[in-house]
Amino acid sequence: MADRDAPRRTGADVTTGSAPRDRRGVVWFITWMLAGAGYALGVLSAPSIGLFVLLITVVATIMLSTRPGNRVGLPGLVSGLSLPLFYVAYLNRSGPGTICTTTATSQTCSDEWSPWPWLVIGIALFLGGCVWFAMANRRRGIQSPATR
Repeated sequence: MADRDAPRRTGADVTTGSAPRDRRGVVWFITWMLAGAGYALGVLSAPSIGLFVLLITVVATIMLSTRPGNRVGLPGLVSGLSLPLFYVAYLNRSGPGTICTTTATSQTCSDEWSPWPWLVIGIALFLGGCVWFAMANRRRGIQSPATR
């Protein structure tokens, strides 16, 4: 039974239904981005925990690829490769060279790389995936929230 007191919808307030589809696309993008981050982390940490990370990421990729509608977020895989690179750039933010930290009781020195190559490659991968995602959604006819 319909509620008599419920407001009725008019043509002005009915949406086209693209907003939930946009959100699903962004969720798929973020999910694939996490998978991409897993692959990059697995490669960067290959001598220690990398093989375990790669195993988990391959299983996650297989699970993701079996879900319907997953391809809309596939560009997130490219953007996800940038996340560990940003972390490496952050860890080397004081480099390049030998960086020493002195406290009242000790002094610790470590060699750091230049953060710039890591940052530039990370930005290129992140933006590349975002642009690919935006172009693919535009081609599918999904409007961005700014053009509604």
